[in-house]
Amino acid sequence: MISLAHNALYHWYAQNGRHTLPWRITTDPYSIYVSEIMLQQTQVKTVLEKFYFPFLERFPTLNDLAHADVDDVLKMWEGLGYYTRARNLHAAARQCNGILPTNANDLIKLPGIGQSTAHAISAFAYRESLPILDANVKRILHRYFAVKERNENKLWEYAYKLFDPSTPFDYNQAMMDVGATICTPKKPLCACCPFERWCQGKSSPLEYPMAKTKTQKPIRLRTIIVYQRENSYALTQRRTRFLSGLWGFYESEELADESLKYLGEVTQHYSHFTLQANVYLNKESILPEGFEWFDLDEIKKLSLSRADHKVIAQIVGDQKTYHH
Repeated sequence: MISLAHNALYHWYAQNGRHTLPWRITTDPYSIYVSEIMLQQTQVKTVLEKFYFPFLERFPTLNDLAHADVDDVLKMWEGLGYYTRARNLHAAARQCNGILPTNANDLIKLPGIGQSTAHAISAFAYRESLPILDANVKRILHRYFAVKERNENKLWEYAYKLFDPSTPFDYNQAMMDVGATICTPKKPLCACCPFERWCQGKSSPLEYPMAKTKTQKPIRLRTIIVYQRENSYALTQRRTRFLSGLWGFYESEELADESLKYLGEVTQHYSHFTLQANVYLNKESILPEGFEWFDLDEIKKLSLSRADHKVIAQIVGDQKTYHH
């Protein structure tokens, strides 16, 4: 039965697969590695349109990345979000001295590489015979085997059960494409699915996996104060884990002095909370410790969060130029 399912999968993939994706038509392990890290939390379309090619142009090899300054790496990652990925990518390049390991067992020792990512890089770059378990593949397995419970260890067992060890590249790429285009979260196209004959969950696919408990995202109320001195503005490089390495304006939980000029409100949605901040201009006070002065041209070269870009847009009154 499994071999018949594999045949159906490959037949579907030959006709419908996304064969022209740049990380599928390269044999360069580094390019594949970069794509896997970028795609961890981001859609293919976004990665392809704005980030993948500029990043590889700026850092053509893992060795180039290893010798780059982390600020340059963060700047090239700007707008892609989840910046820990960029810092881990840079740290990993340095850890392995610009030479990527050639198997999943060694790849997983690098920062930012979990089991599925290690399997993916190794299967695609080195044809190592391993299944992957990204979000798309998980959903297929939940439905194919009618598994409601969200249990990572159990899903790995099923991943190996359905896996075709003879063609790890085609199998894993095909599985990702079925998950992305057919076995979708809300409106799966079961009638078009290569697994339709064998899928145990096809009569009620939306029951698999069981829905996550919805929690309300907390709102963080903050005050952002833009310190200005002539044509320069004060920013600091963040050291906290969240947005670490990015530059930003002064942020506080305290209410602002009413004498300050109000610039507007900034709202930014993050994965675990929503930031709502009132923005004020301060031309008088002493600068807090750890801040540096930059003019707008210099700020353009720094890596900033989306929220801080919105503050820039408020400062210059031209959102089109500075908000992207």
